[in-house]
Amino acid sequence: MSGYILCQTKKAERPYFIENISTNIYSVEELCYYLYHNLYLIDKTIINEELCIWIGEELNLPGLAKLRPKMGKFASAEDLVYPVFKEINYLTYEELKALNSRLVLISKESADMRQKQKGDSLMENGMYVNAIRVYQKLLERTDLEKQREGFVSDVWHNLGCAYSYLFQMDKAIECFRRAYEGGRSTEALETYLTAFSMSYSEEEYKNMAKTLGVEEEILTAVQNRK
Repeated sequence: MSGYILCQTKKAERPYFIENISTNIYSVEELCYYLYHNLYLIDKTIINEELCIWIGEELNLPGLAKLRPKMGKFASAEDLVYPVFKEINYLTYEELKALNSRLVLISKESADMRQKQKGDSLMENGMYVNAIRVYQKLLERTDLEKQREGFVSDVWHNLGCAYSYLFQMDKAIECFRRAYEGGRSTEALETYLTAFSMSYSEEEYKNMAKTLGVEEEILTAVQNRK
């Protein structure tokens, strides 16, 4: 697999719209690229009957169009993803083995972890609004504490980052505060302080830091990050 997409097959006249990242694809190579780099975003919005119809009608690949009967809720990711890659030998044997290992690891993750990873993947694709929806829905759960230590704080932090990319700094600061309060890590505190200092006056910033009892060493580190 290379860093660019070299089309070996027919290019569609009518594109297939990938809802998760609001992107049109025109070839099976582009479909493979999306699937390979976005395993956590593979859901019914991409793997569905409409995709099978598009593959058959637009790409003239009847072999892949036959995936349609496997679209039921009990189909595994392997059942749906592997045939797409194998159609054009998109991956080498070693890459296919590595993909299998990734899919096995994902299958062993909790539903909450997969949701977080989905939000993270949306962030990587610049889909901040969609990521916010995923994080917010995840934070509505009342049993997240059973996840690994720091899990909830990480979700709050990433939610704050999503808001900051949309320049909604008040919401971002609140999320960073929640992230710090949930874990009390130095890194979370520095992120909270940095965001606060960029949105409020120096006096308000100093008062907030004093209320929290922030050490001078941390204040210096925050100052150096600006």
